Amino acid sequence: MIQKIACCVDFSKNAKAAFDQALELAEKFQSKLFIVHVLAPVFNPVLPDSEYVFPEQPKESLIIKVEERIQQEYASSVREGLEHEIVVMDGHVSSEIIRFVGDEDVDLVILGSYGASGMGRVLFGSVANRVSHNAPCSVMIVRAKGQVP
Repeated sequence: MIQKIACCVDFSKNAKAAFDQALELAEKFQSKLFIVHVLAPVFNPVLPDSEYVFPEQPKESLIIKVEERIQQEYASSVREGLEHEIVVMDGHVSSEIIRFVGDEDVDLVILGSYGASGMGRVLFGSVANRVSHNAPCSVMIVRAKGQVP
């Protein structure tokens, strides 16, 4: 039984496809749907790990703007009566997702495959890959229609 679904979104085409799939499953199983976004720290990969660049906006203001965008782009299409929650965190993206799904006892994580390649994948790796290998629950990776791997 799937009682809790976490859908990780980043406003990409793949995230929209993942959200559509998560919404369909949440409706089918009457599951609680968490719509999750993680604000990653901005940093220069050639600088030491401790030299993060913090945004000029206060974090609280940025979180409110992200929550509003999630409401507009995703949560507004959740039918009335389906339990859902918008969750915005900050930190290392895959680590925060893995921690969240463990803390909330989530049954299924759904996220998009963004198809990173080349230097981006070398420097940052794939969030979908890390989550699929380390999450304490099942993980579904969704690719937008027509996207070539």
